[in-house]
Amino acid sequence: MRRSIATVGAVVLGLATLLPGVAHAAPNPSEPGLSPADQASLTAGLPVAPKAAPGKKPAGPNPFLSLLPDASKADYSSWAAYLNKQATAKAAARLKAQGAPSAAAKAAAAVVDEDEPDGTLGSNETPANAQRISIFGTGSGQNPAIRILGSLDNESVTPVTRAATPEDDGSIPLAGDTGIGGSRRAIVTSAEIGDGPHGSAGTGTNDFDFYKLTAAAGQTVTVATATPTGDLDTIVVLYTADGTPVASDDDSGPDFDSRLTYSVPAAGTYYAVVASYSGLPADPFDPASGDGGAGEGPYTVTISAAAADRDFFAVKLKPGDVLGASVKGSPSYLTVYDTVPREVHGSNQDATFIYPVDSKLPGGGNAATDYVATKAGWHYVGVAEGSGSYDITVEAYRPPLQGTRPNQTLFLDFDGARVNTGIFDGTGNVTLSPFSAFLARWGLTRAQEDEVIDRIVAGVTENLKQDLIDSGLNSRFKLKILNSKDDADPWGQKNVSRIVIGGTIEESGVSTIGIAQSIDPGNFETEETALVLQDVLSDPAGGPASLNTYLTDASDRVAFVSQAIANVTSHEAGHFFGDWHTDNSDDVPNLMDSGGANFDVLFGVGPDGIGGTADDADVDFGDDRFSPAEGFIGTEDTLGRIVFGLTS
Repeated sequence: MRRSIATVGAVVLGLATLLPGVAHAAPNPSEPGLSPADQASLTAGLPVAPKAAPGKKPAGPNPFLSLLPDASKADYSSWAAYLNKQATAKAAARLKAQGAPSAAAKAAAAVVDEDEPDGTLGSNETPANAQRISIFGTGSGQNPAIRILGSLDNESVTPVTRAATPEDDGSIPLAGDTGIGGSRRAIVTSAEIGDGPHGSAGTGTNDFDFYKLTAAAGQTVTVATATPTGDLDTIVVLYTADGTPVASDDDSGPDFDSRLTYSVPAAGTYYAVVASYSGLPADPFDPASGDGGAGEGPYTVTISAAAADRDFFAVKLKPGDVLGASVKGSPSYLTVYDTVPREVHGSNQDATFIYPVDSKLPGGGNAATDYVATKAGWHYVGVAEGSGSYDITVEAYRPPLQGTRPNQTLFLDFDGARVNTGIFDGTGNVTLSPFSAFLARWGLTRAQEDEVIDRIVAGVTENLKQDLIDSGLNSRFKLKILNSKDDADPWGQKNVSRIVIGGTIEESGVSTIGIAQSIDPGNFETEETALVLQDVLSDPAGGPASLNTYLTDASDRVAFVSQAIANVTSHEAGHFFGDWHTDNSDDVPNLMDSGGANFDVLFGVGPDGIGGTADDADVDFGDDRFSPAEGFIGTEDTLGRIVFGLTS
């Protein structure tokens, strides 16, 4: 019987890098309580949480919008599937509500045809030889919305049927040789997870099937599984010869099977493993290093190394232009490169359901991407991972607040507030306890409350105002930051967004530290809410997400608590001003780093491991990789994405 996992390829490390040589994430620090095998999955960019039942909404808060205490418990695969489904419904509802075509839809009637002849590849493969589209732009006489029609025409290869590798093939040294790179370009094999010596009938530590291949620089390695019978939920990972994972996939294939693609940066030998969900080996050189309990069943895998068509189109943008794109047809990967050029938002999913209702950016396709330009010049939209025709919608808008009054106001509410947490999938209208209720849990007194609040406000002001002014990107940048200690509550007025700093998981019904209402590139919706809950941050028992873990007798407690909460608050504001999560496991501190084991970096704890000492770090917005767990590829400029949405 065909399995029915309601998920789609959410989690990728190195998926479809359109140009070779892209760096990938360093291993994650160890998550508390995880087995080495589960940690290996997270390192490879794959989730380990149980998946939602077919057709059901995933449990817990949306991890794309949340600062989670333990990211290993997030069901990223099911959330990506849910967001894709909801994005399609949202796009359809918007068209129905419009009735007549919108201005953007009318502008999109300006169709651009790909110049590359059908059935060929090689003429627009990179930004350097991208097809230029001069009619597109937000300037006078230009078209801010177009459709690009074209086709992906890959090198044709016919797979050779190959018998399953005799067991045990559960590690890199034991991998079956596919012959790819020699006389073969592609193979297809039918095999089974569970029939090896470490399956449920053997040691029970999980069965893995490894495949060896070689590939030349510039080729695309594809590993695609099919499970027409049984309940096996496959994952695939591609390793280099030294055991480093460079690409992974869970559910990107048809019917939620796996489909990994990887653009090879340098000729070499690679090892692909087919395994069951939440069932990677802790050590790819040890076939007995699984942790047991994964599913089993038959599968067919097709592996190839060949030239794959990629198409790039150049469009001119001005600083502050908010670009959105969505693709229908054969491609499953859509990306944007900036003027450098470097990849700034590659996507194999449509997460536009996260945008607020007022956002004008397009969605409803196989994949969607967005970008806020920081420099004038040619930018590049690219598609890949498909075979056949496509239809790309590309739209650009000026920031909504440009030229308007009043400016954006951000209100920091420390007094406790009545909040409808239903917007975060919480319990509805609730009253959240004030910030003052948590001071004693950090060893602070009520007499220190005003100083702590003043310092939090100062930290948020530096992160969200002064640093953005100092960047020089936007001379018209305007943001007013108010707070409940010093100012009347402006919530409900035009262009006021708020962050409630207080409350608990129990009060809110939302199992997170922080959560924002949306991710809003361009800041189209100027009246949103975010929460920064205080119970995990002040947990006396400690843990990576508790500030108490980093407090000692050597700590300036007021300074550290203020700094850490200011950073978390800035993180949540970053979401509804346009930022996605960045990688919390690399060596680049960023205010948009996702939750996980190294909260000390987001909190600004210095090398001595103690908060509130002289070596504490000033964490800022800036350039960093997207979070691998969320399926995006490239370098996100978390400062540049928000500075133009906060303009007058």
